[in-house]
Amino acid sequence: MKLRADLVQLYRDVHSWVGIVAGLFLFVAFYAGAVTMFEEPLQSWASAPIALPPPVSLEQTPALLEKALAAYPEARDDYTIAVTPEDAQRGRLTWDGSGGQVHHGPTQSMAAGLDAQGNLVVVPKTPSEAAHFVDVLHQQVGLPLPHTPAMVLMGAVALLYAVALVSGVIAYLPALVKTLFAVRLGQSVRKRWLDVHNLLGLFSLPFHLVMAISSVVFAFHGQIFAVEHMLFPGSAAGQHGGMHGGGRGGEHGGHGGGPGHGHGPAQAASGAADTAPAPAPAPQRVLAPTEILALMARQAPGFVPEVLNYMQLGHGKDVVRVFGHDARYPTRGPTGGFVVLNSHTGAVQSGEYMPGHQPAKFAVLTTFFALHFGSFGGTPVRWGYVVLGLGGAFLFYTGNQLWIVSRRRRERESGLVVETRGTKLLAALTSGCTTGCVAGISAVFCAVPLLPYGGSYGAVSAVYYSVFCVFVAAAFCLPGQRGIRLLLAAAGVVTACVPLMLCLHGAHLLRTPEGLGVAVMAALLSVFLFASAAKHTREI
Repeated sequence: MKLRADLVQLYRDVHSWVGIVAGLFLFVAFYAGAVTMFEEPLQSWASAPIALPPPVSLEQTPALLEKALAAYPEARDDYTIAVTPEDAQRGRLTWDGSGGQVHHGPTQSMAAGLDAQGNLVVVPKTPSEAAHFVDVLHQQVGLPLPHTPAMVLMGAVALLYAVALVSGVIAYLPALVKTLFAVRLGQSVRKRWLDVHNLLGLFSLPFHLVMAISSVVFAFHGQIFAVEHMLFPGSAAGQHGGMHGGGRGGEHGGHGGGPGHGHGPAQAASGAADTAPAPAPAPQRVLAPTEILALMARQAPGFVPEVLNYMQLGHGKDVVRVFGHDARYPTRGPTGGFVVLNSHTGAVQSGEYMPGHQPAKFAVLTTFFALHFGSFGGTPVRWGYVVLGLGGAFLFYTGNQLWIVSRRRRERESGLVVETRGTKLLAALTSGCTTGCVAGISAVFCAVPLLPYGGSYGAVSAVYYSVFCVFVAAAFCLPGQRGIRLLLAAAGVVTACVPLMLCLHGAHLLRTPEGLGVAVMAALLSVFLFASAAKHTREI
């Protein structure tokens, strides 16, 4: 069916203006999102090493735990035991004394070990927040605001993003069929930007649709669950009793009931029948890590535990959250899922987040989360998401450049000799924000070896936004092609320093595929920025 010319023009106008409004925010989100695919190796590299003896074996962990809890009884409420050797090197036993509260970023914790004589050794452990900052930057589309208002604005940007995708497909898809691979490099800059923009947009369309829809859900999940509770009261808690009840409500906006579904009424009846206060129950034995691992091996053979988080909730409801992954299934989180067990009996309290063992409702949600995080298919998929993320950032850059060169052409055709204020403003913002984002993130990781403990959130935030603001200011002070060349070259210099800092301060990271990939990606990106600076012209 052929659309009328006026409708096509309407959709093109909607696509252009909506894309212009959201484009710079989305550039930051996609570029930072590509970097977060390396969040774990970057976090490990950026965090300062801790002076602990070699980790004890899992069989010896109960002895370590007994000595640590005797010296630090407050750790009993919430402590973590690392299962994998890589995590154990940074502390087999750690705690933060938070009492089970959910944190939204790394915090100082304590790590414990035993020396050769069996004496307890406890040292503070302060992880770098550089990688976490980049993740927040991605989530909040670059806005330095408190989390809640930033997420609301992010949701609005995601809605505009979805509108731009739909209007762009309607407006340009019929013409793309004829000129799909016709990238007219030898013609005008406007046609060059148009062809590259259309090619990138069409082939990554499914990826962008998933990103747009899932981002809206992430931004407004609290409101969505509130409406669900209002329309279907009791459905969330009532349908997942027993094994699937009692999930971590805070994990998904209050969705789900508290611990102990399925046996709460019996406890209430028992309490009403007793007229005299019951004596305090004797402390129950907590299952050892090796027992937990044996239990998981029997009940979920493909699940690979990585971390055991013991939480003391009282009243016989103490739990251990077993974090890990299963390569056969997608996961709800970026790197894995978890199951909640009773730490005394090993009974499953919640399996809503365990890969391959979820009810249908949560399995569908997990699939959607996995499509956003790329937490399926292993390393090839993660590298694919890196490429798609960088390609998405370039898509938004080309969209803005296309609007700018088209606007300049129309202004010249109308007889204007000097560019309008709106064209100058968008041109400066496009060059300043994009190069500032690239240089700012590179500067964060260049500064990591020089900052105490690899950088607190405030320190790395100050580094990023200082560099970002300098680039934006330079874009306004140095307009025209000379300014763009300088900005691209400066961003290339800062980005080229990332692999240099990795070589000087992170040789161990370069021996891993992920670390080597970070260095190679930064080197290639710096070459691309230098080449763009050398070849940037002002043909219209």
